Amino acid sequence: MLGDYPIKGRRASDIAAGIEAGVSAGHLTPGEALPPLRELAERLGVNPNTVAAAYRLLRDRGVIETAGRKGSRIRPRPAVTPRDQIRIPVPPHARDLSTGNPDPALLPALGPALAVAAAAADRAPVLYGDPSADPGLLELARASFRADGVREGTLAVASGSLDTVERILATVLRPGDRVAVEDPGWGSLLDLLPALGLRPVSLRLDDEGPLPDSLAAALAAGVRAVIVTGRAQNPTGAALTPRRAAALRAVLAAHPDVLLIEDDHGHGMVDQPYQPLAGGPAGEPVVTRWVVVRSAAKAYGPDLRLSVAIGDEDTVGRLLGRQRLGAGWVSLLLQRTVAELWRTDAAPARRVAAAYRARRDALLGALAAHGIEAHGVSGVNVWVPVQDESGAVAALVQYGWVVSPGARFRQHSPPGLRLTVADLAPEDAPRLAADLAAVLGARGGDTRRV
Repeated sequence: MLGDYPIKGRRASDIAAGIEAGVSAGHLTPGEALPPLRELAERLGVNPNTVAAAYRLLRDRGVIETAGRKGSRIRPRPAVTPRDQIRIPVPPHARDLSTGNPDPALLPALGPALAVAAAAADRAPVLYGDPSADPGLLELARASFRADGVREGTLAVASGSLDTVERILATVLRPGDRVAVEDPGWGSLLDLLPALGLRPVSLRLDDEGPLPDSLAAALAAGVRAVIVTGRAQNPTGAALTPRRAAALRAVLAAHPDVLLIEDDHGHGMVDQPYQPLAGGPAGEPVVTRWVVVRSAAKAYGPDLRLSVAIGDEDTVGRLLGRQRLGAGWVSLLLQRTVAELWRTDAAPARRVAAAYRARRDALLGALAAHGIEAHGVSGVNVWVPVQDESGAVAALVQYGWVVSPGARFRQHSPPGLRLTVADLAPEDAPRLAADLAAVLGARGGDTRRV
């Protein structure tokens, strides 16, 4: 237990700082157990409440995790080292398929929409005390949610999906609460949870989304919140089907008090219909606390840091209340720009979705010809299960391809590679598949399971 590493300090902040310094320096390794509260308190000559406060600080910072009577341990990878900082160098000769970015060539021109927003700002500059949300954007968002069968609710505008999720979790949950998340899943979300002192619980999934039995097990284990990606799931490309959504709603209905967050970041660049979970086909409620989030990042570009959320009045009210204490509001200039893009982008969105589908299908077909299992029914990514992530990543660099190791997205799920195909031309898919087959030692024949 911590070996010979000396824990010092008389105050909670000093004790916590000493332990975190040991983690940062590599003296304390992932999975290592911390001393019981009373044992460390006796060793340091302090009150056990002081040690408890130190452990609480470390848990809130994502450095340690607490498992009840099993005690506290150093997290497998502290949240101070975000997954998206694990970058693979891209040699001059290589194609970078690791970013998760949309294809810049498929993003809409921003000039006309910005001009409309700027003209509105010139006519009536936004001042302190003005409404924090653009009525035109809210009207478009409500119509979009309604068209997709989402329950009626309260609307809010925030700075992207992760900003929305963070503010909701921080105001509804408490450190130590469990949250069910997809595994493999969004790396930034997997980092956010421990940074908030929350404990992630893995949801297994296939191409149709989370498995109902996995969700049932997580709810039985006492998760306070569930986060699901309805389509364009990162990194696997999974998309809910009507059958799977109905099965998940049946499971959720037995736990109506759980907080349900539905992340629809793929809105505007996918062609799979949205399958709501918080309400049934006729809009009947399934859970009491719920939010559906749609962002502009994938459809209009990552620099448009804006999302629109709809949910129950209390949860959205907490989101807005926390926002007022910090950023205050999202720029109305940005809101009006996104609203104008939303008004004029229906046909281009269908074209973009079709382009991404063609690129995914080209690679999936080429991989299938080599007998390589792969997944990617929606979005801009393809997930390829492998036995050795690091070896496959390193070998592919030699062939001129840089891909993401699955460790960025996994908790307990098997290894894999994420390939972003947003700007991979269909004619390039056969060469990539052949190179991947050479790396994996695959043989011909269609054994793909997607």
